[in-house]
Amino acid sequence: MSVEKIPVQLCKGVNGLEKVVLKEAKGSSAEIYLYGGHVTSWKNENGEEMLFVSSKAIFKPPKAIRGGIPLCFPQFGSHGSLEQHGFARNRIWSIDKDPPPLPTSSTSKAYVDLILKPSEEDAKIWPHSYEFRLRVALGPTGDLLLTSRIRNTNADGKPFSFTFAYHTYFSVSDISEVRIEGLETLDYLDNLQNKERFTEQGDAITFESEIDKIYLSTPTKIAILDHEKKRTFVIRKDGLPDAVVWNPWDRKAKAMADFGDDEYKYMLCVEAAAVEKPITLKPGEEWKGRLELSAVPSSYCSGQLDPQRVLLGT
Repeated sequence: MSVEKIPVQLCKGVNGLEKVVLKEAKGSSAEIYLYGGHVTSWKNENGEEMLFVSSKAIFKPPKAIRGGIPLCFPQFGSHGSLEQHGFARNRIWSIDKDPPPLPTSSTSKAYVDLILKPSEEDAKIWPHSYEFRLRVALGPTGDLLLTSRIRNTNADGKPFSFTFAYHTYFSVSDISEVRIEGLETLDYLDNLQNKERFTEQGDAITFESEIDKIYLSTPTKIAILDHEKKRTFVIRKDGLPDAVVWNPWDRKAKAMADFGDDEYKYMLCVEAAAVEKPITLKPGEEWKGRLELSAVPSSYCSGQLDPQRVLLGT
């Protein structure tokens, strides 16, 4: 007897923190903690985990959860005066029971709407009024969709500016067997060299040491090819011109208390972002940033993966 899957469930996660579990009819799933509005799991219909979460992640406020998809708002990294990556990732979000309509072509019932509004404490460090709405949805084929809507609700007539990223940690078989397609020949800011600007050389990005780069004016589609797993992640994004690529490598991994010494081998961050040019909203204006993640079997072509088929959508 088949048991019908409940598409959306609210339950307790690690350390009693509340989480929402999404389940699609064909078997894919996602988990979102209300702490941080933070996606911590995305599994395909075979139950394989697509996202990396550190075995040493601390599920305890005020520390952000190490892995999954942290939300960087209203500041990415150290690009401003706030704490690293802003504060949205370590606030408790609420379920938004009556969100404004969001046009969607999907018929999936596996989605949840969350909302974050500033507390009095937040207003002291970032004196603006806003509504940050997040929808997390599973598509019928197991794709993961995140849509952020940020509105300026300032009553004093003042605009505000922010930078933003979906700080996605992808699970990979071995970082030395992974390459990224879609960022060739682009300019980037190198965070390891005081944000100096360079141009990417070569035909694909591969990994043999620490990397922390912000690629600029990137395409709406980027592919991560995992040779060993014969799997390709496809990142589609809208409203997010930049793409951050990060792996801490061994030395920095050892220095992080909430990250295993060898775990850098099994993760890669490729982050849809708006960093170089901050987004400015006048009161009443809304910004929308969308991320769609899918995982497809990689096709082999004369012994090499064929990323062009993925990037060109053929």
